[in-house]
Amino acid sequence: MISLLCVFSFSSVAQGHRAIAAPDTFSSDVGMAVLQKGGNAIDAAIAVQFALAVTLPEAGNIGGGGFMVIHTDRGNDFIDYRETAPAAASRDMYLDKDGNVERLKSLFGIYASGTPGTVAGMWEAHKKYGTLPWAELVQPAIDLAENGFIVPEKLGKKISSYIERMSKRDVDINFVDYFGHAKSGELFKQPELAETLKRIRDNGTDGFYKGKTAQIIADFMTQKGGLLTAKDLADYTAKLREPVTTQWRNYTLVSAAPPSSGGVAISQWLNMYDLLAPRTKAADGSLTPMHPHNSTEYVHLLAEIGKRVFADRSEYLGDPDFYKVPVAALTNPEYIAKRASGVKRKSISTTEKIRPGLTESEQTTHFSILDQYGNAVSNTTTINLSFGSGVVVEGAGFLLNNEMDDFSVKAGVPNFFGAVGGVANEIQPFKRMLSSMSPTIVLEDGDVRLVTGAPGGTTIITSVYQSILNTLEFNMSAQDAVDAPRFHHQLLPKDEIRHHKGLQQSVIDELNDMGYKVKERRFGDLHLIHVKEEGVEAASESHGRGKAQVSAVAPK
Repeated sequence: MISLLCVFSFSSVAQGHRAIAAPDTFSSDVGMAVLQKGGNAIDAAIAVQFALAVTLPEAGNIGGGGFMVIHTDRGNDFIDYRETAPAAASRDMYLDKDGNVERLKSLFGIYASGTPGTVAGMWEAHKKYGTLPWAELVQPAIDLAENGFIVPEKLGKKISSYIERMSKRDVDINFVDYFGHAKSGELFKQPELAETLKRIRDNGTDGFYKGKTAQIIADFMTQKGGLLTAKDLADYTAKLREPVTTQWRNYTLVSAAPPSSGGVAISQWLNMYDLLAPRTKAADGSLTPMHPHNSTEYVHLLAEIGKRVFADRSEYLGDPDFYKVPVAALTNPEYIAKRASGVKRKSISTTEKIRPGLTESEQTTHFSILDQYGNAVSNTTTINLSFGSGVVVEGAGFLLNNEMDDFSVKAGVPNFFGAVGGVANEIQPFKRMLSSMSPTIVLEDGDVRLVTGAPGGTTIITSVYQSILNTLEFNMSAQDAVDAPRFHHQLLPKDEIRHHKGLQQSVIDELNDMGYKVKERRFGDLHLIHVKEEGVEAASESHGRGKAQVSAVAPK
């Protein structure tokens, strides 16, 4: 991890600086090289996305999907390249004859994958916003796959740990055949993936969704008994949607729209926080938060809010093409105030009594980019768990996602991340599964202030809203904001608070005394760009293998 500070006046952001915070050194350097060539933030994002498909196999992908939030002088945009259920998918496909969930079936193996959306998403972004040639943006990934890269120690350990865990499970995957020789400190080449990337470079989306690659995927699925077909691939489209755009204080939050729950949840969490934790005004006019950062009162308040946020998520959020998602109602100030009014200050609300509030009907990765023209991209991409389904498409060299587990495989039964759902997120052919990916851009007077995002399943929402509070409420530096101990609470597991190491023991003891079950387990990997009055900061979490960098444009 590297973090840099480059000082400048706030008004000169668009005229002179480039910044990137990405989850590994390879992708960060690829993105910065594109920016230094004069490419814009979207060009850099495309190049980073394809590079990550090579060097961050646990989450970077062409076999998964994601969301991209974009800010330019033309306005704000949201590209939904989430995976879709194959045509042969059905509501009860992961239930046994007695109606019980067959948990491993939606998590590992050939049956767990939705139709990938990444290549279509990058193509859509390039069509609308790209300035450099497509082939030039894909080529760095080809070079990394064909010539190889030195496996970082953390990646090597993650691969060997995954292989060991999977050897103890009764799952049919071929991960070890492709990644068993990827050792820390050694050169790792991926020739099949390089050839697949070349077809994408030369033919765009047709190089993946049609032609040789599509046939390889379809034949592999037929051979292994999977659901994905050549027609599913040919019919896939990325979608341009309106981002969830809401106000918080004097800021504009621009975040992911359904089928993500992120934009709605972040807006609810931050605005309920403001109603319940007013700030005191000092003699100099500055405002100080009522509750100190990560104090018992602060953690409990945000946990109480989280119960209500996740109750709404389970009931109302899903694919808007299949289910009418009441975004405006869920983010309406009057509704937010009503939800906040039920929060208990001194005790824990009973989980079973927290109902949806309207009266009408973990492995992921993220990068943030700011270019010299004032454009910004916040992009979160995923194949769901680390290394997705564990299945590599033989002959094409890329890992398939296991995103089908993000559907509600049975109403009321939690998925891997403990999220529950119902009709809004039930499995249907061509439907996009609900997500917590929350790429977010925060604007002030139309200018970029924050570009933020993280991986981590349902904890993504927590990482993102707390990064916003850390920087804009508690005035932390970008590095301190991404490294600060975080905590997460949702409806299930009941009354459980998960936290990074770093909460004070006295706070943990007080929360346990209140009835919480406080458990230590790291989550997320924040990548943040913060534009301040005195300069631009970019930061990636210190525990990860990310790299953040800021570059000044030479005066003409």
